[in-house]
Formats: sequence, C-alpha cells, structure tokens
Amino acid sequence: MDLDDRSLTETGIDAPERPQGRVLILACGALAREILALRRLNGWDHMDLQCLPAKLHLWPDRIPDAVEAAVVEARPRYRAIFVAYADCGTGGLLQARCDALGVEMIAGPHCYSFFDGNETFAARGDAEMTAFYLTDFLVRQFDAFVWKPMGLDRHPELRDMVFGNYERLVYLAQTEDPALDRLAEDAADRLGLAYERRFTGYGDLPAALRAI
Repeated sequence: MDLDDRSLTETGIDAPERPQGRVLILACGALAREILALRRLNGWDHMDLQCLPAKLHLWPDRIPDAVEAAVVEARPRYRAIFVAYADCGTGGLLQARCDALGVEMIAGPHCYSFFDGNETFAARGDAEMTAFYLTDFLVRQFDAFVWKPMGLDRHPELRDMVFGNYERLVYLAQTEDPALDRLAEDAADRLGLAYERRFTGYGDLPAALRAI
C-alpha cells in the first residue's frame, strides 16, 4: 500500500509508554521518506512521525480539519507537535488553524519552495512562472498524483490544454537517484515539456526539524 493511500505512524515505542518528552512530527505522507531519513541521519530518536494521506493534496480544503483532528488526538501523549505541512493550497487556513491550536508548522507556500529553500524559491519569481515542479515523491507517484487526477489517462488530448502555458518540467531532486532521473525525464516527455533537473537535497526541512 502506498503512502498516499494510508496514514503512517513511525514510532520508537508503543503509544501508551511514550514519555512526555517526546515530539510528534505530523506530516504529509509525501514527506515520509525525507523525514525518516533525516531522523536516522541525525539520531533524532525523541521524534515520532505520523503522516496523513498525501492524497489530501487533491482536496486542500480538507487539510486543516485533518491536521486539527490528528493534533487533538495526539496532544496528550507529546511534549510538542510540529506540523510538517506548508500552506499547501489552503490559502492561509492551515496557518490559522495551527495558530489556534498552538502548534508550529513549516514555513513556505508548498514543499517545492521549502525544498528549494524559501528565500531561493521566492527570488526566482517570474523566471519560474512557466515551470511545473516535481519532487522525489511526485516522480514516484506521477501517475497517481498528476496523470490520472487530471484525466490524461482517459483523455490524453487534454494535455496541451492543461499544460499549454508551461514550458519546462523542473525536477527538484532530494536524492541522487538515476532511476528517478529517468522517470522524471519521461514525465517531461509525456507532458510535452522541456526537462530540467535541480538537486535541492532537503532544503529548509532539516533546519525546521532541528529547531524543534
């Protein structure tokens, strides 16, 4: 079962025994690999990870309610909860909900921005207006999150209408993986876009988690 089809919890000990000093990272399922990798690399054993289904991004208006329900359910067991979502298309509603709940969330409009580095991404400005972005997760899940939801599997003739104003696909790569590079280039070909690969690593994500 893919991360986009279920919520995921990664913990070091059973829930009833978690000490109050533990921290919960409540994240989008699209960030699970990256957060688990950072936790291993940095020895952040005090952090638990719970992921909500990545498919919530197909309905951004549902994200604030899903985050609030998870925070309310988990709060008695944790010293702190950090929301590893950016705005993600909620139009400021997720930030308002997190403020009301008293929990912090990662800064930025979306994961493309904080992987690239929020300041760097903002500085690109108009130069990137015709770019369509993919991350490692979206390269792996291209059919499930791009091709099929946009109906291109059933109506490929819609491609030029949907992507006609884009000029290039920019793959923001978190890892050095030739297999993912090939998949990303194939996605660009399928969309009729020029291809650019930009290695970002984890961008602003490590600093955000380290600050907790």
